[in-house]
Amino acid sequence: MSDRLPFRKSSYSGSGNNCVEVATVPRGAAVRDSKSPENGYLMFGVNAWHSFLEDVKADQL
Repeated sequence: MSDRLPFRKSSYSGSGNNCVEVATVPRGAAVRDSKSPENGYLMFGVNAWHSFLEDVKADQL
């Protein structure tokens, strides 16, 4: 199923495969390792994903 999700990585990541990729989905966000996409992904609900993003933006992590 992860092949069907629109995963993307930050433009700051460069051309390497040492990144985290994110796919926004209706239920939240799917996150996977770009080095090993065949290993699947972690799913985060909308509230958990939004809380994580707010903490990152506020430099609280």
